Amino acid sequence: MRALPRLALALLTATATVAVVGATAGAAADPPPVTVLTSDFEDGTSQGWAGRSAETVAHSTAVAHSGTGSLLVSGRTASWQGPSLDVLGTFEKGTAYTISVWVRLASGSDDARLSVERRTGEVASYDQVVGNTAVTGGAWVNLTGRYTLATDVEFLRLYVETASTTGDLYIDDVTAGYVPALPVQTDIPSVKDVVTEFPVGAAITGAEIVTGHGELLTKHFDSVTPGNALKWDATEPAENTFTYAQADPLMAFAKANGLAVRGHTLVWHNQTPAWVFTGADGEPMTATAEDKALLLARLENHIRNVAAHYGTDIGVWDVVNEVIDESQPDGLRRSQWYTVAGLDYLRTAFRVAREVAPHAKLYINDYNTNVPAKRDFLFALVQRLKAEGVPIDGVGHQVHINIGWPTVAETQAMIDRFVPLGIDQQVTEMDVSIYTGDGESFPAPPTDRLLKQAYVYRDMFALFRRYPGEITSVTLWGLADDNTWLDTFPVTRKDAPLLFDTRLQAKPAYWGVVDPSRIETGTSPGASASPDTSTNPGTGSCAVTYRVTGSWPGGFQADVKVTNTGATALASWRLAWQFTGGQQIGQLWGGLHTQSGPAVTVGNAAWNGGIAAGGSASFGFLGSWTGGNPVPAAFSLGGTACTVL
Repeated sequence: MRALPRLALALLTATATVAVVGATAGAAADPPPVTVLTSDFEDGTSQGWAGRSAETVAHSTAVAHSGTGSLLVSGRTASWQGPSLDVLGTFEKGTAYTISVWVRLASGSDDARLSVERRTGEVASYDQVVGNTAVTGGAWVNLTGRYTLATDVEFLRLYVETASTTGDLYIDDVTAGYVPALPVQTDIPSVKDVVTEFPVGAAITGAEIVTGHGELLTKHFDSVTPGNALKWDATEPAENTFTYAQADPLMAFAKANGLAVRGHTLVWHNQTPAWVFTGADGEPMTATAEDKALLLARLENHIRNVAAHYGTDIGVWDVVNEVIDESQPDGLRRSQWYTVAGLDYLRTAFRVAREVAPHAKLYINDYNTNVPAKRDFLFALVQRLKAEGVPIDGVGHQVHINIGWPTVAETQAMIDRFVPLGIDQQVTEMDVSIYTGDGESFPAPPTDRLLKQAYVYRDMFALFRRYPGEITSVTLWGLADDNTWLDTFPVTRKDAPLLFDTRLQAKPAYWGVVDPSRIETGTSPGASASPDTSTNPGTGSCAVTYRVTGSWPGGFQADVKVTNTGATALASWRLAWQFTGGQQIGQLWGGLHTQSGPAVTVGNAAWNGGIAAGGSASFGFLGSWTGGNPVPAAFSLGGTACTVL
């Protein structure tokens, strides 16, 4: 996994989002949402909220997001102190809750975060629901995220914190709710049954082994990678104090369900506690003989304990992670491992791992290995270490990519480069972001981006399957879009990089892997992508598909597809309908809209005005609702009634 700033590291049991993305064609419709928590502070009380420490919380009428009341938090002496609410009796294990909090500073500016503290026994853990979000004293800012409790706990509190300052802050209009789970689709092919050239796996946290997630995982995948549970900070937080509380449940689930396990990772420059690089004198280590000997001894002790704890249950280890920095003259990352111990930390790590786990395949893992400079530096390093007798069995290519980069040719060159070394290659952390730059942000994935993503998955898997003797496994960095690190890295925004959506339903990306002929429709083989109007009475020259693809307390997302069923191409289009439940469109993409009361008109954008005969155009939007959200009964295109599919 690529390096994340410490404060921006979102534990993968919690993922930030602004909308619940819905099912693709052929999946079940969303049931109505259920609200489990509301705090509007209109009754003059704190409504159960308290400070995490000695700070003061009190009802206030100075400012409010809505109504007249809010909650003022003052007297904070640390950035992590803030308003906190007990949700132990509210949140149930295995349910994905959407949590919304409006935040405003009394003055100044900072980043705010939404987090959860949970405890089992005396052990506290912290899950980030929403990462750093800019907030000021001038306006209310919404923090909205998803959280799934994956373990039994004795203490569970939701809280708001800031990144650096300790000034007063306000919160208002807090809600939490969930949409009842959709059943996992059992009538679609399993990925592992279609891709037989190598095992296909997924990175997991505790959230992926409960309820429907566990069912989805075992249906489609051959192997799992604990995403964070085997890293140094999770397994040896204090020197020679080993704990496997995070990893053991994942390992037990894998063993019970016949899933192979990739161990990730024994050595990394991130998520390594500070004590590892602190010398016997209490000072940061430097390149002295004494510090080097101590560091390598700690490294050996760590690997001997962690690798031995799981023995033959782990058949592949990412021994070292992300050691290449192509900006350096020699291509080697100037991590604390390297500055203190040079290449000896790599030699030690592989030697000890081989001694402790002689059965396991040992990997060196890195990202952007499709970039020629980085690829060549990694090749030279592996070649050198192999020549010295260092027991490296394979190279791991992370393959964190997006819908526009890299090309198939660049990826093929990556694989071909390492073939002469005679070692295994694995794709270890694959995901395909819907974004092509840090400046982009969508409230929910646009249809055209999901289709582009599907074709990237199609092309990449087709490439990997042409190298069954070289590529020995492919692992996706996550199970479904409800739990992805890309929601907070490189910036906070909702991404959708995996094969299944936030409701665990198959996306076009899934069909890109399993059956590319079904990318556009998600229907049974042979089904028509264009409607057959001969069996639909009352049709004009258009057909409309309107789907509510996500729903949460007070809001929803919809996708609309308009198809030209006439014989003449359209140069532009305008689609109209009436809402009957008081719905209001808040944000629309893929078109331009107007709304007057219940009447809505959507016209084409500059890039999708032309619709060929038999062709279609799509758009989507976020809307609000109050008492209900019925689907419009009729649509017209340019005044002509359309078939409603």
